[in-house]
Amino acid sequence: MAQWYLSFNGERVGPLDEAAARAEAARHPEGHCWREGMSEWQPIRSVGELASGLRAAPPPPPPSAGRGADEIDYRIVGGDMQFVEVELDPGESAIAEAGALMYKAASVEMDTVFGDASSSNQGGGLMGSLLSAGKRLVTGESLFTTVFTHKGQGKAHVAFAAPYPGTVLAMKLSDHNGRLICQKDSFLAGAKGVSLGIFFQKKILTGLFGGEGFIMQKLEGDGWVFVHAGGTVVERELAAGERLDVDTGCVVAFHDSVNMDVRPVGGIKSMLFGGEGVFLATLTGPGKVWLQSLPFSRMAGRMLAAAPQGGGTNRGEGSVLGGLGGLLSGDRGF
Repeated sequence: MAQWYLSFNGERVGPLDEAAARAEAARHPEGHCWREGMSEWQPIRSVGELASGLRAAPPPPPPSAGRGADEIDYRIVGGDMQFVEVELDPGESAIAEAGALMYKAASVEMDTVFGDASSSNQGGGLMGSLLSAGKRLVTGESLFTTVFTHKGQGKAHVAFAAPYPGTVLAMKLSDHNGRLICQKDSFLAGAKGVSLGIFFQKKILTGLFGGEGFIMQKLEGDGWVFVHAGGTVVERELAAGERLDVDTGCVVAFHDSVNMDVRPVGGIKSMLFGGEGVFLATLTGPGKVWLQSLPFSRMAGRMLAAAPQGGGTNRGEGSVLGGLGGLLSGDRGF
């Protein structure tokens, strides 16, 4: 019997048998699915075994002159090294960080703008662009944003790749009260019209020891944004007053209704020998939080420690020859 896996906004469910997959698909018909024999993840509504019996997709909302962001379609491809493919209608645009492009259709034209290309900043003239670029710079992003606009007919696709192993989260800001607070460097791409701003930690201790510093990213608007996180991502819904203690580097994003603070890990012995640092981040509800299993700083630290030129040592794992085995295998020079 086929084993199904379903994905909803970056959260996966499975393996499921066909009956359970049908029931889950009925609750979340806008997700994606995969089973053995499929080359890639497919929208649930496009797969006959799960789509039968689903209610028809609601008609798209009428166009509105006041809409802040373009309405784009997308799919997330891959497991450990994911990328997001955005489908554009004629005239639609997506924005992305410099260097994030993987591929694009010939009819999709690129343009580099100063700032984040949101309508509010572009409408503010030179000063608006300078303020937008300044916000991006202090949150760890490039001064420039690349805008990809479909100038042809029919549908066209453009894809953006994550910079290191992890998970790409698709979030529609209108479903999160129009605002998300994210770790620095997490923004990968989004619909044109999304605004990237600054979120300042109000407490000194939180800024110094919270893992993200005083400044985090603030994503605002009503369109889709794609956020990259390291390793596996878990989503938690915190009730009012509910507190979650987290390693300071594992916080990816949270609602602006969530309060982030820091607290000591425990006594002196835990601080010195516990291996978890001196402080933990505390997230207090209400609101949603997203956590990552592999912060980039943790992965980079392990790689740096293992590099011979960085002081790391070759332990000779898997070989009784140790260092001599490294010479024979070409891993070390003379």
